[in-house]
Amino acid sequence: MKLSVNKATPTASILCCLLLLFACSPDVPETDEQSYILEIPRGFPPLPIPTDNPFTESKIALGKKLFFDPILSVDSTISCSSCHATELAFADNVVISPGVEGRLGFRNSPTLANIAYAPYMLMDGGVPAIEQQIYVPLEDYHEMDFNMVLLIKRLQANSEYSNLFYQVFQKVPDAFGITRALSAYERTLISGNSLFDKYFYQNNSSALDDSQIRGMQLFFSDDLNCSKCHSEFNFTNYSFENNGLYEDYGADSGRARITHNAIDADKFKVPTLRNVELTAPFMHDGSIATLQDVIEHYNSGGANHPNKNPLIKPLELSSEQKSDLLHFLMSLTDNDFTHQNE
Repeated sequence: MKLSVNKATPTASILCCLLLLFACSPDVPETDEQSYILEIPRGFPPLPIPTDNPFTESKIALGKKLFFDPILSVDSTISCSSCHATELAFADNVVISPGVEGRLGFRNSPTLANIAYAPYMLMDGGVPAIEQQIYVPLEDYHEMDFNMVLLIKRLQANSEYSNLFYQVFQKVPDAFGITRALSAYERTLISGNSLFDKYFYQNNSSALDDSQIRGMQLFFSDDLNCSKCHSEFNFTNYSFENNGLYEDYGADSGRARITHNAIDADKFKVPTLRNVELTAPFMHDGSIATLQDVIEHYNSGGANHPNKNPLIKPLELSSEQKSDLLHFLMSLTDNDFTHQNE
């Protein structure tokens, strides 16, 4: 078997903030000289780390503190972890995660596992880097409904955060430090120690049972074509595809919202399947409740759509094959990743 093996759209105000973000490079070097060493799982490529945002222990600790702190939202009720929970592989278990005052957007919260490897952010690929993506939930009305200017003032008025930012960046909280700390922490969210990894990359022949091995063989077979899109070490090729979810996708046209190209209509970024057992409900809008239902969707061949990937067609899987495929997908769960804060 051969293993073929990066919610809302940025508004004009976000784009203006991005200009500010990249204009505001640090005036002085970061003072924390203790580098953070992140162990990369076997089979994974080197971690891409921006030259202007190297890992340090205190920066990552600051980013983690910010990630779990509702101070980032306008009313201090919603944190990053509200929609990206550790025990759910940094995803959520509801169709649409509620933001401040219970407001609902229109997309399901994706996992942040291995986001460091993503070449672009969001399901439509509208943001090129994690540092820029920070602005999207921060300023979206349906999520945190805040803005960077007011957040900076809030953090500068907080003596604990002022001290922490000075320790890391030798200056008070600003846009550069906030985005660099948060994105540095998110890049440490590496998941690569599942039963599949133990079997395939770590040469543990007993890690998978017979059903999981049969499911793996199905997954990587040319009959199913799963691995044509869910490929490589992270089980995604990061392409934008239409998987026949609907004939009419309604207002959310996916990638076409960015490109304005009809050929991209109703296409969304192929998600990683790592920890997929924990990230229900599924699809860009959370419309499929269970993994069993996902398998049934692909087994049926999906709905007719002019942009549907031609690889998606009726599979005629037996009950045993569906069960084996499900068990294989469950073998992609990394329990160390989901229990890292315990």
